[in-house]
Amino acid sequence: MDAKAPMPRQATDTLHYLSLTEVSGLIRSGAVSPVEVTQALLERIDALDGALKSYITVLPEHALASARRAEAELAAGIWRGPLHGVPIAVKDLCNTTYAPTGAGTYIHRDYIAPANATVVDRLEAGGAVMLGKLTLTEGAMSGHHPLLKTPVNPWNKDAWTGVSSSGSGVATAAGLCYGSLGSDTGGSIRLPSTSCGLVGVKPTWGRVSRAGVWALADSLDHVGPMTRTVADAAAMLGVIAGHDPRDTTSLEASVPDYLAGLGGSIAGLRIGIAEDYIFSKTSGPVAAMMRETIATFVALGARLVPVAFPELDGLADYWMKICCAECAAAHKTTFPSQRDAYGPALKGYLDLGHKVTALEVAEAMQYRLKLNGAVRRAMLDCDMLLVPGLPDPVADATFWDGTLSPEAIEGMVRFTAVFDMTGQPTLSINGGFDARGLPMGFQLVGPHLSEAQLFKAGHAFQSVTDWHTRHPVLPN
Repeated sequence: MDAKAPMPRQATDTLHYLSLTEVSGLIRSGAVSPVEVTQALLERIDALDGALKSYITVLPEHALASARRAEAELAAGIWRGPLHGVPIAVKDLCNTTYAPTGAGTYIHRDYIAPANATVVDRLEAGGAVMLGKLTLTEGAMSGHHPLLKTPVNPWNKDAWTGVSSSGSGVATAAGLCYGSLGSDTGGSIRLPSTSCGLVGVKPTWGRVSRAGVWALADSLDHVGPMTRTVADAAAMLGVIAGHDPRDTTSLEASVPDYLAGLGGSIAGLRIGIAEDYIFSKTSGPVAAMMRETIATFVALGARLVPVAFPELDGLADYWMKICCAECAAAHKTTFPSQRDAYGPALKGYLDLGHKVTALEVAEAMQYRLKLNGAVRRAMLDCDMLLVPGLPDPVADATFWDGTLSPEAIEGMVRFTAVFDMTGQPTLSINGGFDARGLPMGFQLVGPHLSEAQLFKAGHAFQSVTDWHTRHPVLPN
């Protein structure tokens, strides 16, 4: 990382850039009201989102009604938890009965679901105020539908936002919500979190219910929070995690109090460093950021453990075959019968999904099983891995129109898709900025159901660094 790089302005005490947990504390104490906070964010959305395009649907009436209800409950001594009265938003593939859910498609843009997604119900049961639904790429794959919005990175309009949770990344980074939900099949929480300077959590597969969440590829899909601090992500995951009878793949393991586990020393924590995996295909600025991050964890008392990470030759090809085949299954009622309603990027991947043979799917699944075993063995002597979010600094906005070459895709998902294949939890954190003032991120990757430990380590990092306190310069 260039030590002389121009840095974005420091955080201020402006309401919209307070952390979720900070504004939660103010609301609970009565220093600010849920209605006041909600109105402030709705006004900010109205002023800025015409240019940023992060929301596909804004819900002012619903949000204010929820805020008034939260205010009345708090006045009566009822506190539902850290999200009570806090304005958030969700990716527009989470079903809602009170607003359309289009999943980034044009063909389904007016669909009203008969029931909320479980994650939406859990957020609202926790007292969260739903500001609206956030833009995403078509079907949560790689390209935005040409007739719908393409979000703009608030750090730089010419920079990539990441896919597919692009609206979630933009809205959270720009102070248009205090936290959001994204989904991740090959990196779609972590890529926009890295590109927009956020914390993103891809939980253990099955830790969060997918009931009522539109599928890209069922066996790879994860739902998780995107926030500005680790504590905020811990607060959100604590609300949405847990077994759900509506989703038989959801895990029955109890959900710890993630917020209560923050703080304290991480001395002795064993962090795995796979030198060749991290640095062999990583560019100079990202490699420098990673070395500085490693040094920070060492200063915090962590112990570095060398890790021989398995070779990933063919990862992207096998991941693509599984993803595209399952995506074709998810769209079987409308594709190819309504092919012309689809945008070029998703159309291309659905065509690929229909061409994948049973033999190819079987080979990909066998690769996945072997990969799971190899990664598990590689991590036997460490508590978590430290890896980059992306191998290079944030690309320009036209980087991926949905038709990248297999080689380019292999490079881009090198540090992300592998952990969708294994289903392990990952925590993305902003680790600095490049010479252009654009964020660069890293990931902590743990064994299944180790989110609490990842949060503790990430929170320790943020307690001695200030990258998460920096925000994009916007008109107001």
